[in-house]
Amino acid sequence: MRVGAYNADQVDSRDSAQRAQKPDIRLQHVSKRFRTESGIVPAVEDVTFELSDREFLCIVGPSGCGKTTILKAIAGLVPVSAGEITVFGRTVTGPYPDVGMVFQNPVLLKWRTILGNVLFPIDILRGGRKKAKGFAQELLELVGLSGFEGRYPHELSGGMQQRAAIARALVHDPRLLLMDEPFGALDQITREAMNMELMRIWMETGKTTILITHSIEEAVFLADRVIVMTPRPGRISGLVRVDLERPRAASVRLTPAFNELKGQVDQLVRGGMLESRRSEDVEDADSGGSS
Repeated sequence: MRVGAYNADQVDSRDSAQRAQKPDIRLQHVSKRFRTESGIVPAVEDVTFELSDREFLCIVGPSGCGKTTILKAIAGLVPVSAGEITVFGRTVTGPYPDVGMVFQNPVLLKWRTILGNVLFPIDILRGGRKKAKGFAQELLELVGLSGFEGRYPHELSGGMQQRAAIARALVHDPRLLLMDEPFGALDQITREAMNMELMRIWMETGKTTILITHSIEEAVFLADRVIVMTPRPGRISGLVRVDLERPRAASVRLTPAFNELKGQVDQLVRGGMLESRRSEDVEDADSGGSS
């Protein structure tokens, strides 16, 4: 069974220059500032990048650097303070239906069955539940939960609940999938297994995907490109293109090429944090000199 399937060879043969000419998602000089009781807090500053059809992008950076803010802005859940975000040719001014989101926690409704949870977006969008039910069952088969349709969330492990959350995000067949550290709460063994599952699901569905993670290894394993963010206010420190053949086996993590890419991302992360500390030191010195 293949849901929204396409030839996996298409992933390998995509020409990066051609993709760059027709971006599906574009952020141009995006900044976000939050107003608090103590003043204005800059979360994201002058972020610009593009994402093409069926591309898998990972965003890596330290806690509090604005990764989740960027994801919510792309989904239309928070307005930007400056700049512009366009998704599939339309400027994002608020929530829109052509996006699915997977959060850090599965956030399943405990009084609904697993099938009922997967169908929840259909109920919210007032779609055809009868038609969607068959597709939801196909998605549960895709994520390895066939036979668990009538179970309740408390009867499933954390990894199984997150699989259900992925199926829920895909049930209305969005073109864009946004994932906010979906495996951060899982143990290492389960997390690596879920990486393999997500890789397979992405190959099956061909969704344009953005995933946020603190794990450099996870980012390199899953992504076509990895964007590295600086500490708050989050800026893009650099970008690493992951030219590893797809589909990727777990053993790719042991190869010199994989470890070299991990090193490149790690260097950007450390460099961004060092530069941020230097900027803070300069600000502290300037503040001390003017007092």
